[in-house]
Amino acid sequence: MSFTFLKELPSPEEIRAEYALSPAAAQAKARRDQLVQDIITGASDKFLVIIGPCSADNEDSVCDYISRLCRVQEKVADQLVIVPRIYTNKPRTTGEGYKGIAHQPDPEKRPDMLAGLVAMRKMHIRALEESGLSSADEMLYPENWPYVEDLLSYVAIGARSVEDQHHRLTVSGFDVPAGMKNPTSGDFSVMLNSVYAGQHPHHFVFRGHEVSTTGNPLTHVVLRGAVNKRGVCIPNYHYEDLERLIGMYGQMDLVHPAAIIDANHSNSNKQYEQQIRIVKEIMHNRKISPEIKGIVKGVMIESYLEPGCQKVGEHVYGKSITDPCLGWEESEELLYQIAEMNR
Repeated sequence: MSFTFLKELPSPEEIRAEYALSPAAAQAKARRDQLVQDIITGASDKFLVIIGPCSADNEDSVCDYISRLCRVQEKVADQLVIVPRIYTNKPRTTGEGYKGIAHQPDPEKRPDMLAGLVAMRKMHIRALEESGLSSADEMLYPENWPYVEDLLSYVAIGARSVEDQHHRLTVSGFDVPAGMKNPTSGDFSVMLNSVYAGQHPHHFVFRGHEVSTTGNPLTHVVLRGAVNKRGVCIPNYHYEDLERLIGMYGQMDLVHPAAIIDANHSNSNKQYEQQIRIVKEIMHNRKISPEIKGIVKGVMIESYLEPGCQKVGEHVYGKSITDPCLGWEESEELLYQIAEMNR
């Protein structure tokens, strides 16, 4: 075998015990879980905004950003539930490049998986305890879920993972909302089949154990645009796309039909400034169509302290080292506009 076994990692139970969440923060997370769940199930008319850096590369700047989100959340609490993106695992199309703080706590140093697990958990805990805002992360590696299962109020399954059996079955054991993105091909049926798998019970192997799950009724879709065979981005947030999604949802044995719209990635052709226009179109379509309002529960926005992106090693505080993001001023204004458009 060409594997070199470098070290045995501590169990999730050991890591959670050493880096434990305070009782007050655990209670805050439980309250936040209910707010997010009520939006997905339709028990609440509030709108979900999952917003933050493309990758959570630096604890200080990420927590600084989230402290600013906290102040906005207080002002729009009657209309919005803001969930900060703390994405600690980053999928790479070719396997090259920065893979997130869970791999590299320091983007300029070699990977260190143990230090990464600790850094991932410490960042989520600090953000929650300082701001009271529980976060969202992407489940790139299902085996890592137990290391953060007590910290997250929302989990995203990426476009490259959504067809994977292990991801689908793991989601069926979650007790928080899980958003299944459409694959890069844009195939809605693949995405909806993933939602079906997530919502139903399963029996499988997880972390060396035989397990069974009850199914996760909070599993739903995330539209992030597509790429055709010529490499051209094809958006799927328009009125006609949402009408098609509603029709396909109705043909499936699914509960709590819900969609979150990712305003960046292939929906914006990675033109991060376009997220503002895209979000406003989504809010407009919810205004004019009761059916679209009923299914579109929120948006995802990539945003950080500074607009755009930088290369690893440039050291601009609060600027993305992966995909370009909106800056703070534009993001804050957009959040207030979303709240006003949800009234």
